Amino acid sequence: MGKEKTKINVPGFLANGISVGIKEGPQKDLALIYSSVPAKVAAVFTKNTFKSAPVIIDAERVKKGLAQAIITNSGCANAATGKEGYQDAMTVSAALSKQLKIKEELILLGSTGVIGKKLPVKKIEGGIGKLVKGLNEFGIEDAEEAMMTTDKYPKIAIRRGIVGAKDITICGIAKGAGMIEPNMATLLTYVMTDALIDVKALNTVFHQAIDSTFNTISVDGCMSTNDTAIIMANGLAGNNPLERAQARLQRFRDMLTDVLTELSLAVVKDGEGATKFISITVDGAKSRSDAKKAAYSIANSNLVKTAFFGEDPNWGRILAALGSSGVPFEKEKASITIGGMLVFSQDTPAAIQLNKLQGIYQKDRIDVHVQLGNGDKSYCVYTSDLSYDYVKINADYST
Repeated sequence: MGKEKTKINVPGFLANGISVGIKEGPQKDLALIYSSVPAKVAAVFTKNTFKSAPVIIDAERVKKGLAQAIITNSGCANAATGKEGYQDAMTVSAALSKQLKIKEELILLGSTGVIGKKLPVKKIEGGIGKLVKGLNEFGIEDAEEAMMTTDKYPKIAIRRGIVGAKDITICGIAKGAGMIEPNMATLLTYVMTDALIDVKALNTVFHQAIDSTFNTISVDGCMSTNDTAIIMANGLAGNNPLERAQARLQRFRDMLTDVLTELSLAVVKDGEGATKFISITVDGAKSRSDAKKAAYSIANSNLVKTAFFGEDPNWGRILAALGSSGVPFEKEKASITIGGMLVFSQDTPAAIQLNKLQGIYQKDRIDVHVQLGNGDKSYCVYTSDLSYDYVKINADYST
């Protein structure tokens, strides 16, 4: 017998995921999330110059602050497809609008897969009727499955709690394992909540939560053309309205951050070919931006990442990546600690037992702490190692 699915749902939201033949085999590849009423919406998008057609359309539509449905296909990014790709996305939007009987401007789109491929519009149009007909309150897991590409497992997080004197639910789903680099939202992430919240407050807390979660991870240092994070709030919980500068908004922000933290860390753990979960904390910096820059210089170093994969305790690679970050600091004040073991301090190697350090490198989770001795600001990045499997996955991704 197969594993029975859990009953994950958010009041007022329906979802579904089906196969329409975009991918080879019976894998689900078309997802739909639908709110029974128009919902307040906020979003964050990639900063890549070559934005996909869905990103261009969504960025314009969310400006109005309302959305009711998100349709997503996997297996084709619909990026670098020019005016034809844009029109293909609009055709899908129009077909869904007709099926759902809602205004087209309330529909958002997402695509993920190979860049430069033409969207198989006929296959998608042919499946929309079935997709809509199968919408149900427990369809979130099917929608998540249909979004996946190289993901090894689904990523779903949910929190329930009292906010504004009412029970509210926040549920997020995400896909992503490769091309994970911050500078927005990093991958496809959709969040559904029944909270009643002002759209300006929603936009503020969503950006804040993204900045402290998805914008603190990196798998391979590569930014996608399709990165999108969207939150829809349909207000059906009937709580006291959440607005900016309200104390109860903090409770909502905390719940939202919990959801996005769980999803973002799951993305790192599911990094393509990853065998290690690694945290890089830089402390004692003059500014947060300096700490962030130094942390990412280490996290995105191929030499550092391959050393962790090979369980080779070559801490000099961390030192070299730090020194090349461009962040000013006095090397005599800097120190590096790996898994609680001091390996470098006062511009001199620390006395270490190599076998103990190697034992740290053999663990599934490794924590690196860098002290710059230059100030009181810090930043933490979560990343993964770089393995043979990462190369294999990406060497033949499109073939």
